[in-house]
Amino acid sequence: MSRPRLGFLGVGWIGRSRMEAILATDTADVVAISDPDADMAAAAKAILPSAALVPSLEAMLALAPDGVVIATPSALHASQCIQALQSGASVFCQKPLGRNAAEVEQVVAIAKMNDRLLGVDLSYRCTAAVQAIREHIRAGTLGEVYAANLVFHNAYGPDKAWFRNPALSGGGCMIDLGVHLVDLALWLFDFPAIEQVSSHLFSGGRTLARGEVEDYAVASLDLANGANVQIACSWHLPAGCDAVISAEFYGTRTGAAMRNQNGSFYDFTAELFTGTQSQILTEPPDAWPGRAAADWARGLAAGDGFAKSTSGLLETAHALDEIYHRAHAPHTRQA
Repeated sequence: MSRPRLGFLGVGWIGRSRMEAILATDTADVVAISDPDADMAAAAKAILPSAALVPSLEAMLALAPDGVVIATPSALHASQCIQALQSGASVFCQKPLGRNAAEVEQVVAIAKMNDRLLGVDLSYRCTAAVQAIREHIRAGTLGEVYAANLVFHNAYGPDKAWFRNPALSGGGCMIDLGVHLVDLALWLFDFPAIEQVSSHLFSGGRTLARGEVEDYAVASLDLANGANVQIACSWHLPAGCDAVISAEFYGTRTGAAMRNQNGSFYDFTAELFTGTQSQILTEPPDAWPGRAAADWARGLAAGDGFAKSTSGLLETAHALDEIYHRAHAPHTRQA
């Protein structure tokens, strides 16, 4: 393929950040920008004055872009992805790809049917810290990994009202932040089957009621490879810093962990543990946030189709569905 022509749908700070990451690859051209917020649209156009401002996805698709980058509210992701894919465009979408597994299945099926490259911004896979841990897991350095603990506590919370409407968001902190944790755990283990799930969701310190979204969530996943995965995530937790983000893995030989530094959302260190000794694997700085988008753009320029799409989307979506289901049916049974 010659240089792909891209449209950007939703250009808040994440959309603009991904635009800058893709432009830095010098592999694609941005031909269209759309956002209902005139200030956001103007800020994006200031980055690339040659791009056309268009009023809608329909107007964008009328320009026949090769790819569309979507950074809109979660309730729109699946339908907008499907519309773009059916028009013949490849898609890079913010997480979550859908509010539930049924929506994700539809998007994946359409991408496969049309042989289009489907990328999802599961960006923590791209951190140097997680990449280093994955290499050690695959090399057998940890031995048989039997336990994993993943945490994402955010001392803040989303500032848009739709995040707190389950019909629009699909859920609360678990689908917003926990999606990264579930994805990381399954991806690092090459997506084994999940044999059992238990979970508990809270809102304002009490068990979640239907019609609410959770601000604190815990889940336990028993995987077919023998590992138990513990996940915890939250909004507005009095954590004493901006964020607590970690992923710890313990095996029969060694352990490994990635942890954020000084409450940062962006700076991570990875370590390898042997008994009481630790070895630094990676340290900041690491310019990772736009890597998934940049990799998608390079793949599109290389002519990649569905086969090179983001892996494990269905597995993660089904795991999230099961976590929400278990929270409303607390007794644990086989998933």
